[in-house]
Amino acid sequence: MSRLLTIGAAQLGPIARNDSRKTVVARLVDLMHRAHDIKCDVIVYPELALTSFFPRWWMEDQEEIDSFFEHQMPSRDTSPLFEEARRCRIGFYLGFAERAVDNDTVRHYNASIIVDQGARIIGKYRKIHLPGHADYRPHYPFQHLEKRYFDVGNLGFGAWRGFGGIVGMCICNDRRWPETYRVLGMQSVEVVMLGYNTPSHVPWMPVYDHLTGFHNHLVMQAGAYQNSTYVVGVAKAGIEEGCDLAGGSCIIAPSGEIVAQAVSKADELIVARCDLDLALENKRGVLNFANREPEYYRLITERRTAIEPD
Repeated sequence: MSRLLTIGAAQLGPIARNDSRKTVVARLVDLMHRAHDIKCDVIVYPELALTSFFPRWWMEDQEEIDSFFEHQMPSRDTSPLFEEARRCRIGFYLGFAERAVDNDTVRHYNASIIVDQGARIIGKYRKIHLPGHADYRPHYPFQHLEKRYFDVGNLGFGAWRGFGGIVGMCICNDRRWPETYRVLGMQSVEVVMLGYNTPSHVPWMPVYDHLTGFHNHLVMQAGAYQNSTYVVGVAKAGIEEGCDLAGGSCIIAPSGEIVAQAVSKADELIVARCDLDLALENKRGVLNFANREPEYYRLITERRTAIEPD
């Protein structure tokens, strides 16, 4: 019997630096309503979906920097999204900047969460592969200061039971690394949700600018096929504060085929009805992890009992 999951990928157009959380959350809720109208079970938003991509600016005032971070989730500004999710019985993935206190030390993370259809947070991820630089480079048309503003994620690549299957997360640059998908694949992941904010022009390595879209899809399609999982990659897109964000949001099947893709660089919802049982095909066939790495697979399978939400 098929396990059908209708997934919506909610691409966002540009967010201005001075746009309020209330304004942005209203856009997210509008996309959620569209997803609800066509009976989506879960909706995936981009990386840093609540703000403009602030690492493009050099800032020294910590109060100004912290204004881009969420101090709790849900917060007063984001609670409408959770309330609508509960009312619509729709889950979501959300990328955001997280200010946390770990062992009495303030930390800043590029984070994401998965929320179930009862508006409960069932999983959290903090970005591990931080791109860019930490020093000021005024000769660039924009900065890419993730290494300055974010700490390296400390939660690993987790997977959780949700939406009738096993779901995992990563963020933006994580998608370029095979170990991201492999660690999730060894946990029998069936849907990988990821958001990204990728510029079409990379000032420190412009030689690949013309291949931005190709490389974006290449790494996600390879990760999907090699680990027999759906991959839902959702972008911030368009000209945001002078920076052209690539877009190209898509939903990829376990075969590696793109089954839905955005056609604009604006707020856009794309949808695919995904049979999670397809993710089992290669897991039991060509990519039989249990047969090739039995001890590792056994340990990971046993761990799955510990990652189910309460």
